[in-house]
Amino acid sequence: MKSARGWAIDLGTTNTSVARWHDAEGQPRVLELAAVCRNAGPRDPMDAGRLVPSAVDLDDRPGLVDRLGAWPVIERSAFLGRCAVIGRQALERNAATVRASFVPTFKPGLSTEPLRPLARLGDEPITARRAAHRFLRELLREIKVATGERPRELVVTAPVAVFEIYRAELQRILLRLGVGAVRFLDEPVAAAIGYGLSLTQDRTMLVIDVGGGTMHAVLARISPRHALAGQATVLAKSGRPFGGNAVDGWVLEALCAEVGYDLRRDGEDEVARLWRRFMLAEACRVKEALFFADTEAFLVDPPGPPRAVREPVRFTRDRLIGILDDSGFYRGLHASIDEVLAQTGMRAGDIEDVLVVGGSSLLPGFFSRLEQRFDRGQIRAWQPFEAVVQGGATFAGGRMEADDFIVHDYALVLHDAKSGQPEYNVVVPRGTRFPTASDLWKREIIPTCALGEPESLFKLLVCEVSRANGDRRFVWDATGRLHRIGGEPGQAGGEPEIVVPLNEANPTLGVLDPPHPPHERRPRLEVSFGVNADRWLIATVRDLLTQRELLASEPIVRLV
Repeated sequence: MKSARGWAIDLGTTNTSVARWHDAEGQPRVLELAAVCRNAGPRDPMDAGRLVPSAVDLDDRPGLVDRLGAWPVIERSAFLGRCAVIGRQALERNAATVRASFVPTFKPGLSTEPLRPLARLGDEPITARRAAHRFLRELLREIKVATGERPRELVVTAPVAVFEIYRAELQRILLRLGVGAVRFLDEPVAAAIGYGLSLTQDRTMLVIDVGGGTMHAVLARISPRHALAGQATVLAKSGRPFGGNAVDGWVLEALCAEVGYDLRRDGEDEVARLWRRFMLAEACRVKEALFFADTEAFLVDPPGPPRAVREPVRFTRDRLIGILDDSGFYRGLHASIDEVLAQTGMRAGDIEDVLVVGGSSLLPGFFSRLEQRFDRGQIRAWQPFEAVVQGGATFAGGRMEADDFIVHDYALVLHDAKSGQPEYNVVVPRGTRFPTASDLWKREIIPTCALGEPESLFKLLVCEVSRANGDRRFVWDATGRLHRIGGEPGQAGGEPEIVVPLNEANPTLGVLDPPHPPHERRPRLEVSFGVNADRWLIATVRDLLTQRELLASEPIVRLV
């Protein structure tokens, strides 16, 4: 049997992901466990098909092989039979009627009260510890089925504020399941690695995690020495009960109010609970569709005797933004940031990087609010689902020595002399390691003289260009709208390219003296670009007519 290394698990309250470091590819890969992952497709606009819902339903009638496979001495070496269904299978089994043995989430209980019953299997309680054991056992079995390998060494990412009992419980469970070496990695460190930041020097970063249940802001200091041990120093933290589940409830309340249905009308009987569960699932689907679309249909069909056929309610993106505003979601974001800054006496400019994780960070308006507080070049938000587990796999693969690199292409905007149409000339290609030479890109340029008049000013307009490649990622355009780019070859739904002007409102200017006449077609300017050690794009401009240096390593924009 193979003993696999380089594995990592990000065990979440709502979703769990698994990744593996690949030496041949020189990068981590998130594993897609087709049997238990979310269904990718039209009903999953976020294309989060590599996430496993953190749900488990224990089997109440195990066969002989299943019972033998549950013996500790056996499950340490082989996965015989099955003791539960997990992920999508568990959700589907409980779609129509919720079984007593169904546990929709166990992580909060495992963190605080591992022996607290969450469900029942006959007369036996299903504790958080038991649910976690069954989930992880079946998750490891699915990994073995999908890859032919069984992880014997594993990195588990963990919130920095988690109780030590959580780590102890997970370690005990995984050792029982035959994982001989378990290491824990603080989530801020994992997110930093997953977003491509090197940890060769001290960094101060703000990690904003908005998942299904909560919104957390953690201000952390990461040093190279502590990073090698998988640890971060927490400077401040703040939390709010604002997550995707709360948003689903707000959306459902608003829609029920629109059709004149009181959610409290039918009390808490079984029918009402089941109906509310179906409607919350529909609210979640509509909410996620509005991450990209302007409107989506929502059919509110109250329980009870058949009523006249209702027309679906057209629910708009603007209305969702209004609900988030009225319910205090955005205020909670700003308040969380204010609190961690106040606890440390820091200012927004003291934070080097803002790392965003959690699917609810894709809610409309969220990124725009962050841009009100931080420069776009500080924010890393394009892999909210996978940055943490990819960082965990990179850590597991022992690749902590990676250097910083530029993630997007950055282009200088020039204009065609005849048509006046913009042309995007890439001056810093993605993947560039920095700092670079000051003349990484160098070119002689003819001023446009677009109005047919002598030109006395020149502008250096720079754009961020996000292009599709093999990775799936999210990008926000200049208006704050979310786009998905990339994906697997042949996959539909992603966009090929998003261009975002970065300094259009405040371009870098220079004066031409004497002005450049429109009939002169000889180059007038020599423009060079480089990237300094602080990730700033710097420009040097020389006037070829007068041989004067107009700009000397002038910072233009900060790059991601």
